[in-house]
Amino acid sequence: MTKLKRILPALCVLLTPFFAGAQNSTELSVEESYLQESVDNMIIREQSRAESREMKNLALDYIGDAIQSGNTSDEIRQSLEYLGLEGVLNRTNENGRIINNFPDVRWRAAEYLGELGTPEARDSLIKMVYYDTEPAVLTSAVEALAKIGYDPDGRAVETITWIVRKFDNTNPDNRLAWRAIDAFVKFETKSYDAIQMLIRISEGPYVRPVQDKAKEALKEIRKSQAQAKQEQQQQQQRQ
Repeated sequence: MTKLKRILPALCVLLTPFFAGAQNSTELSVEESYLQESVDNMIIREQSRAESREMKNLALDYIGDAIQSGNTSDEIRQSLEYLGLEGVLNRTNENGRIINNFPDVRWRAAEYLGELGTPEARDSLIKMVYYDTEPAVLTSAVEALAKIGYDPDGRAVETITWIVRKFDNTNPDNRLAWRAIDAFVKFETKSYDAIQMLIRISEGPYVRPVQDKAKEALKEIRKSQAQAKQEQQQQQQRQ
């Protein structure tokens, strides 16, 4: 693995013309598309596990290109999860000190997980929220969860409520609260805990724009629930 890490930058340079040619081609065979995706995934996997911040950010650049080109494979998601837990669960220690704590890498990974948009990406983001402590990373992860908008079992809302409450009890964060409000509205939550958190934000130690946003969110959720109830009643009457 150490030898591979040393030759990886050179490998990327050598393969750049191949990628450029593949991207400029108007048509690719199934075999060529599969080969390109496989090579992309291999390079991204090895870059994400390299030691330097520079190489990890380069992996994220490649991931962005891969997602735009339609590569939403689970290998991409696995690399993003690895990067999203860099320095949190995936730790490298030197003389008793963590040397791979890269919050910028983690918040970018969260952003791309949101763009990936799969149920598995949602699970990776939930894991990030539970283990991270950096407000910027958590804010990015909450925003990504809202972007995915997939929460059939309520775990995303539960996780967001938990992290906002955790900060609310110690060090309220306006940006995190703002993104949490967006998520609650997006999910049209019926969660009692989430509703209580919105009330807390509207009255708690947050700046006025955040408080006002929480109040508007409560109105929107109440309105959407009333509309849903009305539609259900109309459907029952038609039956």
